[in-house]
Amino acid sequence: MRIDFDPETMGSTPFYKLLTSVIVPRPIAWVSTVGRDGSANLAPHSFFTVVAVAPPIVQFTSVGRKDSLRNVEDTGEFVVNLAPEGLFEQINATATDFPHGVSEFEAVGVAQEASVRVKPPRVAGSPVALECVVHSTMGLGNSTVVFGRVVHAAIDDAVMVDGHAEITRLRPLSRLGKNEWGTVGEVLDLARIRYADWEGQGPEKV
Repeated sequence: MRIDFDPETMGSTPFYKLLTSVIVPRPIAWVSTVGRDGSANLAPHSFFTVVAVAPPIVQFTSVGRKDSLRNVEDTGEFVVNLAPEGLFEQINATATDFPHGVSEFEAVGVAQEASVRVKPPRVAGSPVALECVVHSTMGLGNSTVVFGRVVHAAIDDAVMVDGHAEITRLRPLSRLGKNEWGTVGEVLDLARIRYADWEGQGPEKV
């Protein structure tokens, strides 16, 4: 038996909590930006994914008017840093609602390094940094989707195996429901089946 939920009668906040408990795991874009005053901002966003290949474009969603959004609108640049398991507490701390102009890098004590193609700094301890310029933004309800064209990628050679970023070395965190976070568990490896090879290769029917 299923339980029915109506977003119109529940209201936005309860339904938001429901959605984030079932759309899991969600990768985290640890977004660094720079404001007009030069202060660096760093915040995690769990509405994040790849949206295009050629050109390479990623997106993150700002729920409400946060500093990350204001900064990318003002400067047109940002960096997506991978959120690694080893920096779990720092990532969570950068989600604190610090006053505008306060740098999370400094307040939390996150080491930074210069980017190659954009002004916002990268997180020095993150194994992956995607330097982006804003492609476009789209307002949807109380949220804004930011699309960024990746102009440079910097990856720690310690996580690379035969030209591939190895998941067990990246150790990315993900967001779940409530205050829950996910780590890399069992990794399943299964190649896609070509239609020419489908006969006798598909999963058993249940």
